[in-house]
Amino acid sequence: MIRSVIFDLDGTLLDRNNSLYCFVVDQYDRIIKNTKNIDKESYIHRFIELDHRGYVWKDRVYQELIKEFDLPLDWNELLTDYKDGFCKHATPFSNTTELLENLISNGYKLGMITNGFGDFQSSNIQALGIQEYFEVILISEIEGIRKPDPAIFNRASDLLGVRPEECVYVGDHPINDVTASKSVGMKGIWKEDTFYNDDFEYDGIVRDLLDIEKLIEQWS
Repeated sequence: MIRSVIFDLDGTLLDRNNSLYCFVVDQYDRIIKNTKNIDKESYIHRFIELDHRGYVWKDRVYQELIKEFDLPLDWNELLTDYKDGFCKHATPFSNTTELLENLISNGYKLGMITNGFGDFQSSNIQALGIQEYFEVILISEIEGIRKPDPAIFNRASDLLGVRPEECVYVGDHPINDVTASKSVGMKGIWKEDTFYNDDFEYDGIVRDLLDIEKLIEQWS
């Protein structure tokens, strides 16, 4: 019987691609274009490329951008602006709140496991207005372990007071989310991301978050 649903954040509940694009556009308009006349789309494209879907921290991204575009800026100031300003553009995927409310009303315990820096991810969660739905939120920097380490999944189930076999985990990354959660006995749902191939094992696949409810009903 399924008693708990645990979510990833970036790419699962938070539409990170859209959020990042909106932030970079805003930062360009506020800072970059007033510093040097460079092509807006070229700058945005290169930022997103260097970001590598969030797996490259922005200190390296900004240092490379300053070098490539010969910008007379301090990368530390740009990084601070990113850390303070990204959450202002944090955008959820469609039906996020509706799904969480439905799951709560049906008696499921909700948790979240996300890799990232504590303050940064906390501010994004708060910006989405979803913190109140979760009994447990584990952020890798705070926990001292990160996905795909099985320990962080077991820690979440322990804190929720359920066995891993009673949990469903939902995430967009094939290894860090789906394979890792399945390795401890959870059901692994893949929030489909066309960036990745589907040549890995998953228990369910969804495109719309509301489809998660149908899968859980089948397993229950």
